[in-house]
Amino acid sequence: MSGVFALVDMDSFYASVEAVFRPSLRGKPVCVLSNGDGNVVARSREAKALSVAMGQPAFELRPLVQNSGLILLSSNYALYGDMSERIHSILRDYAPEGNVYSIDEIFLRWGSLQNPVDVGQRMRAHVLQWCGVPCRVGFGRTKTLAKIANRRAKRGDGGVVDLSSAEALDEVLADTPIEEVWGIGPRWGARLRDLGVSTALALREAPAALLRQRLGVVVARTQRELQGHACLSMEEAEPDRKQIFCSRTFGTPVTDQPTMQAAVASYVTRAAERMRERGLAASAMQVFFHTSPFRKGPQWAVSRTVGFATACDDTRVMLAGARAIVAEHWRSGIPFAKAGVGLLDLVRAQRSQSDLFAHQSAAAEGALMTAVDQINRRFGRNTLRFGTQALVPEKRWQMRQASISPRYTTRWSDVLKADAPRSAG
Repeated sequence: MSGVFALVDMDSFYASVEAVFRPSLRGKPVCVLSNGDGNVVARSREAKALSVAMGQPAFELRPLVQNSGLILLSSNYALYGDMSERIHSILRDYAPEGNVYSIDEIFLRWGSLQNPVDVGQRMRAHVLQWCGVPCRVGFGRTKTLAKIANRRAKRGDGGVVDLSSAEALDEVLADTPIEEVWGIGPRWGARLRDLGVSTALALREAPAALLRQRLGVVVARTQRELQGHACLSMEEAEPDRKQIFCSRTFGTPVTDQPTMQAAVASYVTRAAERMRERGLAASAMQVFFHTSPFRKGPQWAVSRTVGFATACDDTRVMLAGARAIVAEHWRSGIPFAKAGVGLLDLVRAQRSQSDLFAHQSAAAEGALMTAVDQINRRFGRNTLRFGTQALVPEKRWQMRQASISPRYTTRWSDVLKADAPRSAG
């Protein structure tokens, strides 16, 4: 595969999206917290300047909140996901091929490209004007080189760096520590440094036979990428997942079984929806719930897995299995802090073996689940719910989100309203 690759990365994505709808956050130190408001998952540049670390517990930041004006926000993944799709749809129009790498990154590829820097600047301006989110663009002859160029673009250089030509490539590779090369990381980096390879340039020039013998095909492939030979495909279709998990930390501990049943049922339903969106079915399901590891006193944890006779994508079957696990292993009076569900050994639904002795056809079951999913997509999540989900109000077990912003783009009641001034006449 030849051509020109680009990696477009949104700048401090979660914090930038929050500032789109709340301009007062611009230029302020902002951190977005994980589910349950536990740890930092995103930081604005101003928050990074205060030495806030990724993954840092929120309680450690109280002095910065009080003394430095640090702003802590709960994660709003519905908003971030919708804005991500809007940005990616804009960027896909610029290139024949596009592959979403993460919620805030996308790879693009052209067979050939004149003036990559100009194209990169047009993309940045387009995304900023239409979505209000700044981004950085790196170009290279391979995905690995585009990744290095993108990292370089974050330092400045107008937000766009082009390494698709030989000019200045050696200088950039010599200035890139080996651990910052995509796919290397600290573990491989330590082994490479033992061989005298400390930069991306040194890796590119190292003896290929030695790398393959000592470190295997992955590092050898990375070397080829640094030499300009594209070894990583665009992977237009997302590879099938082998498992899907849905779990949450409760805002307040759960001590009664009906509340736990409702929470677990909600997680089963959401995981099953995500699985069916990908055309997959589960061979087994794991249900777990446990107390907080920071709690004083006895700890209690439950984790059980149930297998299905045939690969299953029917929420009703999964709910029956989950209810049985919770009921069998429940312990009254214990303050459980977290619960979750995992759908395991996923396979393509159309290729799964059917049950010869089933009372209802797989086609009828699939049609029912399809109808439920379509109604919930059209009219909003949980428009149709299963009975176990409604045992108790969701507020009894939902996770802590003390500072979540409105869902500006996905909920009608949260859409911003603008009132035109009335004319004097």
